[in-house]
Amino acid sequence: MMPGDERNSTVSGDSLTRLIENELARLDDDRVIGHIRRLLITPSPQTRAWDYGEPGEAYPCWLVLAHPESNTGIAYCEFGFGPKNPWGLLFLDGDGYLSMGMDSGWFRRFLDAYFDSIAATELPIWRVFQRRGNTQPQVPVTDEGSWEATWAEVKRLRKENPDSRYDCGQSVYE
Repeated sequence: MMPGDERNSTVSGDSLTRLIENELARLDDDRVIGHIRRLLITPSPQTRAWDYGEPGEAYPCWLVLAHPESNTGIAYCEFGFGPKNPWGLLFLDGDGYLSMGMDSGWFRRFLDAYFDSIAATELPIWRVFQRRGNTQPQVPVTDEGSWEATWAEVKRLRKENPDSRYDCGQSVYE
């Protein structure tokens, strides 16, 4: 926040825990639920620099998930990219990395942030999806597998069939 700026977060650790639990209740995959629960932390408030404003501008955020292996986590912030996209992927520590980051790392829902995180790549939930043209829906063309193996298959299929679009994704959550 800028000096003299009185913006404060209106959420609490308890309310964020309830938001996350409401999203997890809609999931039907114990692997993902268990993985998320192992990474959740007690929501902790912190202030993060806002790179798109005035020098020194910062906002209050709440860190809710930590993945120490990748030095990344998920936070909730009502300001900056929030309230439209309040769930963001952030670095946990490191000089020069403790800002709110780029808009591409902020999402409308907690689970959207999770599935875009490095942490989610640890699970074998990834499939190759194929799309022909812009109007066709994506269709899964492989069983679930690891992140690395799925991307290898995406690259192979793209090379073999350049007229189709192949992407890596998950079908656990829409």
